[in-house]
Amino acid sequence: MTKFAKYLPALTWLKHYQGADLKNDTVASIVFTIMVIPQSLAYAMLAGLPAITGLYASILPSILYSLFGTSRSLAVGPVALTSVMTASAVLPFAVSGSEQYASVAILLAFLSGVFLLVLSLLRLGFLTNLLSHPVISGFISASALLIVIGQLKYLLGIQSEGDTLLPLVSSLFAHLGDINLPTFILSVSSIASLLLMRRYFINLLKALGCSDSFVQLFGKSGPVLVVIAATVTVATLSLDNMGVSIIGAVPNKLLGLNIEGISWDMIKALFPSAFLISIVGFIGSVSVAQSFAAKRRQDIDPNQELVGLGLANIGSAFSGAFPVTGGFSRTVLNTDCGSKSPMTGIISALLILLTILFLTPLFYYLPKAILASIISISMMQLVSVEDLRNLWRFSKKEAYLLIITFSVVMIEGMETGLIAGVILSILFFLWHTSHPHIAIVGRLPGTEQFRNVQRFSVETNPSILTVRIDENLFFANARVFEERLQSLVSQDPAIRHLILMCTAINMIDASALQSLEKIVDRLADSNVKLHLSEVKGPIMDRLKQSSLLDNLSGQVFITQHQAIQALETKQTNE
Repeated sequence: MTKFAKYLPALTWLKHYQGADLKNDTVASIVFTIMVIPQSLAYAMLAGLPAITGLYASILPSILYSLFGTSRSLAVGPVALTSVMTASAVLPFAVSGSEQYASVAILLAFLSGVFLLVLSLLRLGFLTNLLSHPVISGFISASALLIVIGQLKYLLGIQSEGDTLLPLVSSLFAHLGDINLPTFILSVSSIASLLLMRRYFINLLKALGCSDSFVQLFGKSGPVLVVIAATVTVATLSLDNMGVSIIGAVPNKLLGLNIEGISWDMIKALFPSAFLISIVGFIGSVSVAQSFAAKRRQDIDPNQELVGLGLANIGSAFSGAFPVTGGFSRTVLNTDCGSKSPMTGIISALLILLTILFLTPLFYYLPKAILASIISISMMQLVSVEDLRNLWRFSKKEAYLLIITFSVVMIEGMETGLIAGVILSILFFLWHTSHPHIAIVGRLPGTEQFRNVQRFSVETNPSILTVRIDENLFFANARVFEERLQSLVSQDPAIRHLILMCTAINMIDASALQSLEKIVDRLADSNVKLHLSEVKGPIMDRLKQSSLLDNLSGQVFITQHQAIQALETKQTNE
């Protein structure tokens, strides 16, 4: 059982699942389904696909992740960022709304799933650490802002093109004279209603005397009422005849993959986009899963998450849909509805299936403006100015990294911006590690502790120099370290002993070893002995396999205090 549970995590929670849990999850699933349907429809539209595709993407992927994922809270389905990245990846190959467009989106979902499964086979779950916080923050804020600007065409009832800032803004300005007044009024009313519902709906229910359990279940369902009201208004007043864009007739069959329109060249061209969507989706999903798992004291296995998300995306492809992942807003909604286990994902998927089979005619008069309003409000919450303020106070270099990532995403697009952010993160890391903090240290009076001479009042010996490097020694900083030690020794002719305090060194590579050997020889020429102190066990094991210790002009001491005592005693005896 344990062996199978490793590959099918559902066996673990199903083992302890009871009838009371099923009752609770069923109620939570009903409420969750009611509220997630408008969101799913909106994100499909964001991906450039028929709105109903968002419901297709919420069925099989949700079931597969519930069975194979390790998070008991994460809700998998259409998410804003992956939806807009899908549109950006597919548009070069087909016109939005065409069968070819749908085929490419399906292929993209399949490739994303395959990439995730390959990463799981290679045990690359550590890729959650690939993107730094400034890159993620800049990428999400810029992407969210682009999404909001892209929704203005639906909110204003005009035409616009482009997926980056300049084309979008210029296209919107060119069509400002074509604003559809009924659409504009409906959009303003919808946004105002959604904001008011979000802020006051729970208090309204309490004021009406609703029970606490009712408020807890339906307190977040205000947007559903707005969607219903907008749909009824459009149908009653025939606003679609006045230029208000609506969902219209919903197809009763799944979108299919048109094999004839797919070529190997297209597949190769989609590889970078599929990989980036996979990485962004995976990192975002695991971050959300880990945050909720911490609250419930549960474990998340990143490598198994790759399996769950990979199968979910392949399931989305077979459903005729687009790439999916675990979303923050979707997961918050899931937990707020009272979800206690992944069974909620399975039940809600079945309820969405019933909705497609029997209730899709109700979506006919659903205005696209209300979906754009839902997207815009949701995305504006992801634009974080506070992150930039905090980073500017903490580390201006990382703040610049956020700004550059944000700017590149806005001007060149999401994929280019993300790649630029990753490259800059790596360069920033290499710069940091190649310029290590090197401190001259002395002993705090009356103690065995050693601290930086520039920060503390310490005791030093004119003929003994102690240097502490606060970084691992490897090829990127070996030469800088070598030159710094040589410079310190050459500045003071009185120095006879140099102690390298190795407290912070956890790794030494071949380049650093060669630099240490050079330092030994150069110091010997200057009649200075090199000593090592506080060398960690694994590092000492590595050094014993080299010739450094045999050629070392000084000694290796267990502690820095021991080194100072031994050398000062030797000086006294001499």
